Amino acid sequence: MKGRIIKGVGGTYFVATDNGIIKCSIRGIFRKNKITPTVGDYVEISILEDDKGIIENILDRKNILIRPRVSNIDCAIITFAIKSPNINLDLLDRFLVLAESQNIENIVICVNKCDLADKKELEEIEKIYKDIYPIVFTSTNDGIGIQQIKEYMKDKVVVFAGPSGVGKSSLINSILPDAMLKTGDISKKIERGKHTTRQVELLEAFDNTYIVDTPGFTSLSLDFIPKEKLQHYFKEFIEYLDKCKFCDCSHIKEPHCSIKEQIDINISKTRYERYTRFYQELEEQRKEFI
Repeated sequence: MKGRIIKGVGGTYFVATDNGIIKCSIRGIFRKNKITPTVGDYVEISILEDDKGIIENILDRKNILIRPRVSNIDCAIITFAIKSPNINLDLLDRFLVLAESQNIENIVICVNKCDLADKKELEEIEKIYKDIYPIVFTSTNDGIGIQQIKEYMKDKVVVFAGPSGVGKSSLINSILPDAMLKTGDISKKIERGKHTTRQVELLEAFDNTYIVDTPGFTSLSLDFIPKEKLQHYFKEFIEYLDKCKFCDCSHIKEPHCSIKEQIDINISKTRYERYTRFYQELEEQRKEFI
């Protein structure tokens, strides 16, 4: 029987199948080979006499996130608040690079708490990203954008990612009221959210649609990405990558660079500046290991 792991607790895994949710253990060979099943994994199981199951095989994963550890994600909804805390575009782009690097096919930017901002502030964000990613402005207080988010989620396994305090849990509660995810208060002193998410679990939002809430981040290292690959994770660069004079162009100092020629035309200057900053960070980190 095939199914998908939706929850794991202390070596016990809950597998959603066509016959319902089955509580499973794993074969000893997994422990011997140091293989750990992951929430989101598609698995093959055998049913035991007590109607419990045992995981026999883990099917190939198309992607896996490390924090939280969850696999086979179809869609990432990168969630930031426009205010309280103020949106951090440097951190937003780090999340976008991370999602791109993990082979997540559908990436959506969600700008939450839009009721706290004026129209001009929202337009400035939209101007940068609207031609690169779908962008949805939401407010859980007013119900703005919730239905639009649901449309992007349909028939997918969705991860909500973003810093603490931006309203991910409140957003999920608006989409899936029965989830009753604990929401934390924002510390007025430091304007950061308290961590409220403790357990990785796929929650069924509606038919064939699952969501997982993630722990919040205040910083995000990209040190696992080779600097030469970074260019492929800025989506708007891809069309121009093979048009540079030099095939190993880093798009920073080289002449006749097609990426630099597109700045303020088809590539946002601020996005390009963040690319150069990330590239230089990766370059410095590599030097430290040499």
